[in-house]
Amino acid sequence: MPTYAWTVIGAGPAGIAAVGRLLDHGIAPDEIAWIDPAFAGGDLSQKWRSVSSNTIVGTFLSFLNGSAAFGFSEAPRTPLQEIDPEDTCALGLVADPLVWVTQRLRERVHVLQTTATSLSLHNREWKIETQQRELTSRNVVLAVGAVPKKLDYPHLDEIPVEVALDPEKLADQSLDGATVAVFGSSHSSMIVLPNLLRHPVKRVINFYQSPLKYAVYLDDWILFDDTGLKGRAADWARENIDGVYPERLERCWVSGPEFREKLDACDRVVYTVGFQRRHLPETPQWGRLEYNQQNGIIAPGLFGLGIAFPEYAEDPYGFGQYRVGLKKFMDYLDSILPLWLRYGP
Repeated sequence: MPTYAWTVIGAGPAGIAAVGRLLDHGIAPDEIAWIDPAFAGGDLSQKWRSVSSNTIVGTFLSFLNGSAAFGFSEAPRTPLQEIDPEDTCALGLVADPLVWVTQRLRERVHVLQTTATSLSLHNREWKIETQQRELTSRNVVLAVGAVPKKLDYPHLDEIPVEVALDPEKLADQSLDGATVAVFGSSHSSMIVLPNLLRHPVKRVINFYQSPLKYAVYLDDWILFDDTGLKGRAADWARENIDGVYPERLERCWVSGPEFREKLDACDRVVYTVGFQRRHLPETPQWGRLEYNQQNGIIAPGLFGLGIAFPEYAEDPYGFGQYRVGLKKFMDYLDSILPLWLRYGP
């Protein structure tokens, strides 16, 4: 059974950042194992390519150029580099460079294209079981990503959010005369709503809990950076939600008296209500494990990173939020990796 110093589970943006930074910190490539079923840029590449980002291009480029191990300066020039760094873009333009970086890193570390199924700590080493084989590692980074949350309204025919966010996939849905419920008021919501209204739906009813929140760009930080609307989604929301509703759009407060009546009028539904951690490898010694939201520590030698284990931080006004984004993952890793390197079993 091979033993490694570090094993990274997950090959989305957070897993890519972890492998890159471990190499940058001098961990030998043959001491790093990397586990993922696809190695295709994570869900960003496989599910969300058509989605308009809420992050500017310059920030994505800072991530791609932020690790020497990525070697992005040697990559062929991409369409992402042709866009104004202050503009947002479709995530597909970010996905292709991520796939390029992934292939470069795969050439250096030990790769297992499979799914990790369980973790257990024995004799100060982690035994990792996968669908293919077992290995041991002194340290493990979980960067498993997240999946969309769902609500439970089984009488409604669900349109998966990954379909509703993709105009080409949505075009394959039968929406003539449909009344579609959209739960949520997130960035995704403000992309799904206009997508649906381009189709011959009868009505779209947006069910919401609270007022919209917009990011505000200040001198050296962003108010509501992780919870506020940005980019094209913010522009659309200002004009069509906090401005004048477009034809065929209604909104309904979920705690209001009309909620049940409005919901009963719907026959399709889209849930844009956030994400939840993807299923983790089993840890039968302890059951469900939690993580420290300031340093990512889960257990001795076991750490969490990325959207599944985001950093929780307060802004200068004391507003707390979970920090999610490629560059944020890298910045967070820079602050906590020196601690991780010392916190083994």
